[in-house]
Amino acid sequence: MTKPDLSLLDEDQLRAATAPRGPVCILAGAGTGKTRTITYRIANLVDQGFVSPQRVLAVTFTARAAGEMRDRLRTMGVAGVQAQTFHAAARRQLKYFWPQVAGDLPWQLLDNKFPLVARAVRSVGLDNSKDMIRDVLAEIEWAKSALVSAEDYESVIADTERSAPADPAKVAEAFRRYEQAKATPDMMHLDFDDLLMHIAGAIENVPAIAETFREQYRTFVVDEYQDVTPLQQRVLNAWLGERDDLTVVGDANQTIYSFNGASPDYLLNFSRTYPDGTVVKLQRDYRSTPQVTDLANRVIGKATGRAAGTRLELQGMREPGPEPTFKAYESEEIEAQEVAGQVLTLLDQGVPASEIAILYRINAQSEQFEQALADAGVVYQVRGGEGFFRRPEILEAIRVLIAATRREDLPDDPVSIARAAFVQLGLSATEPQGAQARERWQSLNALVRLIEKIVESTPGIDLNGVLGELRRRSTDKQAPAMEGVTLATVHAAKGLEWDAVFLVGLTENLMPINHAIKAGDEQVEEERRLFYVGITRAREHLALSWALAKTTGSRSSRERTRFLDGIVPPAEDSSGGGSRSRRPKRCRVCSGLLGTLAEKVLGRHEDCEGGGDEELFAALRSWRSQIAREEKVPAYVIFSDATLQAISEALPSDEAELLSISGVGPSKLERYGAQVLEVIRSVRS
Repeated sequence: MTKPDLSLLDEDQLRAATAPRGPVCILAGAGTGKTRTITYRIANLVDQGFVSPQRVLAVTFTARAAGEMRDRLRTMGVAGVQAQTFHAAARRQLKYFWPQVAGDLPWQLLDNKFPLVARAVRSVGLDNSKDMIRDVLAEIEWAKSALVSAEDYESVIADTERSAPADPAKVAEAFRRYEQAKATPDMMHLDFDDLLMHIAGAIENVPAIAETFREQYRTFVVDEYQDVTPLQQRVLNAWLGERDDLTVVGDANQTIYSFNGASPDYLLNFSRTYPDGTVVKLQRDYRSTPQVTDLANRVIGKATGRAAGTRLELQGMREPGPEPTFKAYESEEIEAQEVAGQVLTLLDQGVPASEIAILYRINAQSEQFEQALADAGVVYQVRGGEGFFRRPEILEAIRVLIAATRREDLPDDPVSIARAAFVQLGLSATEPQGAQARERWQSLNALVRLIEKIVESTPGIDLNGVLGELRRRSTDKQAPAMEGVTLATVHAAKGLEWDAVFLVGLTENLMPINHAIKAGDEQVEEERRLFYVGITRAREHLALSWALAKTTGSRSSRERTRFLDGIVPPAEDSSGGGSRSRRPKRCRVCSGLLGTLAEKVLGRHEDCEGGGDEELFAALRSWRSQIAREEKVPAYVIFSDATLQAISEALPSDEAELLSISGVGPSKLERYGAQVLEVIRSVRS
């Protein structure tokens, strides 16, 4: 292997990477280079002769993260390290040890639990709706991850603040019947939690299995340790035995999966569990600008509870960037339209679509933004929807490549083969018109770029080798970046980052979500951490917004999230300086709020602060409406209300001054600049 270049690490990363073999806890804030630190630590342990790569088991939270870790280690010349999720590692181990556990009785992974849970729910007399079945299924998953049996479920629920989705006795009985239904005389059906339970039990109770396993694996690395469940910790304890060659990485500020049974306690108690262990803090944030990290620190700085005592203070290491923006809008529709308009501005300024994300609390919020982006002609992808490698055009493209391997008249160039073969599938030289055709083109283009990347990283690889690598990436969920704006829940965005992030729908009962408010302070604090995770996804541009009403024209009864109390600048605060219950004073166009209908037309409240030529603003809106009709696009695609208001305040006299206004980029200047300046001259003359 190549000797790891430790000079590439900062002082804290170096301390973590070179810490002595034994228990090490790396408290790594968002964007602080934790994956780099982990891989360098593994490479250094191998280079120093403390362990061979085949004796290392690294556990990550997602298959994608595991694949990325393997790729990094392979690039560093460290081949043979097992980097997997807890479930993938347990499944592999259980396959190997199963004959010693159950003899000839076969087992099968239960991919879809819904039918069995539905049957159990019906049999105990619970509501047979899909929502109830899903709720009971989630409750069973929580119980198993928290090491709560069906027999103990009722008593545990009675002693905690957790709310059962229905009568706890009936939920417990449905749980018990589900477990019974998985076992038949001829076959054991195991769900993903069973994989963990069985491998832990096998190592704990069969000395021969424990000896064989512990001989194979000597060094363990666990990423995202703040989100480990009691069941996963039980497996880790079984793997370790009496040994302590363990490195854990986590950030209590990013604990966002307690609803699945995850607990930061194992991370917070690390120093008590291993008094002689090494603890290193990574706080230099290389991802985000100081403006973004400052906001993140202010939000998490208001956290309460035990995790607050281990808080990391991010230090933005990038060059300064724009300040985060805060906007309130009249309705969800207007919020979506204005955000789409800002996306167009970023695209016009050269920010790639793949580097822009719109993040929200729940999936149902995506619909308005999908519609607004579609109306604006912006390609987007909904993360958590259909996986890249399962898209029809990608499946078809891979079938075409497989067919190409059977031909002998093609060049020895996988990239050229792919480009030529994908033409018949819709890969034209230029991006086509029409949303469906564009999306297909974007997918095929992303696949070609991925093939190019594979060929560049593996010189001499042939088409069969490329197909093998594509299969591996599909299994590891390592999809390529699509040239489209990403729509995702904040949960789905964990571990990802973009140049520009829009955090939307930031109202009470959504952030924090209603059921968390009802559950009490502990769950509200988890929502604060989720909000913090959303903020720290942004590298440079960060926009936070909320809608005062669901629909345009309805009563503005919504309140901005409590997590921005004392943070939103007074000039942008819909609540009049921090009290979320007060009526907003400023109009929609000057600070993102709505006044009366007359004020909406004029663009200013009677007592609104700030200037602006009202006659010019009205003239600009009239001009924009005419252009929108001619071009058959929504008005906000031309310029947003906020941009028109800024123009009416700045009164630019030439193109240079117009270009300096936020929301006016080179492309829009070229298309509309002369017309806007003419409107200004006609009104001001």
